[in-house]
Amino acid sequence: MSRKRFCLSLVSVLGLPCLGTALATEAPAAARQLLLQKTVTLPANTVDTRLIRVRFPPGYKTPIHTHDGPGPRYVLQGRLRVEDAGQRHDYGAGDVFWETGSAMTVENIGGSDAELVIFELGTVK
Repeated sequence: MSRKRFCLSLVSVLGLPCLGTALATEAPAAARQLLLQKTVTLPANTVDTRLIRVRFPPGYKTPIHTHDGPGPRYVLQGRLRVEDAGQRHDYGAGDVFWETGSAMTVENIGGSDAELVIFELGTVK
C-alpha cells in the first residue's frame, strides 16, 4: 500500500474525513517572490515604458552607453559584469538589479550566451 493511501486510510479510520479530503486534493499553490523594490521619482507624470530582451555572446562587452531611462534589469541566463554610474557588479541568472540610466557598460563574463531583460522608464519623446 502506498504511503499516501495508508495515510488516507488512517485518517478515515480515525474519523477525520475533512483532513483526508484535504490530503487527497493537494491543490498547487502559487509562489510569490519580491525581486526588487525601489522608490523612484519619475521624470514626468507620463513616461514611456519599454521591455527589451538582449542576448550577449560570450566575451561581448558593450561600448559605454546610456538608456532612455532607469529601471530594473533581470538576468535570464549567463554571467554579466555591469559598470553603471561608477559602480561595478557581477550578476547571474535570476539576479535583478537597478540601472540608473547613467553611462554604463555590460560585459558577458560567462562561457555561454547571456540574456538580460531591460525594463526602461523613459521620458516621452
